[in-house]
Amino acid sequence: MTWTAPEPTRVGEPLTGPERPMLQGWLDWHRRTLLTKCAGLTADQLKLAAVEPSNLTLLGLVRHMTDVERVWFRWRAAGDHTVGSPYNSADNPDGDFDDVATADAEADLARFEAACADADRAAATLDLDHEFATARGRRSLRWVYLHMIEEYARHNGHADLLRERIDGVTGA
Repeated sequence: MTWTAPEPTRVGEPLTGPERPMLQGWLDWHRRTLLTKCAGLTADQLKLAAVEPSNLTLLGLVRHMTDVERVWFRWRAAGDHTVGSPYNSADNPDGDFDDVATADAEADLARFEAACADADRAAATLDLDHEFATARGRRSLRWVYLHMIEEYARHNGHADLLRERIDGVTGA
């Protein structure tokens, strides 16, 4: 039996409301959009670099966003410097994208879901105005939300092209 990525539960993006729930709602919508692009595909399809000459894959995007969730919300904003990457290292800085051929797609999708839940728990302890230092200056949790929404939007565009090339499926 071939494993197939499950269909995610997806709630529409928020149209009105206070700032924090709007930011969280849009972030959640984009997270689910990425999973929607993966839904119904086999592990082999998730690993397919379908837009030559790029080596980009849907699973690589999921793995990358797992790292991005961990880095921005937990390591940088919440200051949890025990958080490491399950994919990248100093010797292999692009392992999230490059090492998908032997990856376990089911485990990587579960790791993504866990990283999102962990990021939400870390962010819940912080005010939107909470600031932290980076090599390029100070940032706020508000900035992290906006950056993550932008990062997902960009990569969801990549995911849309990959999915269309894999099996013709298009749309949100």
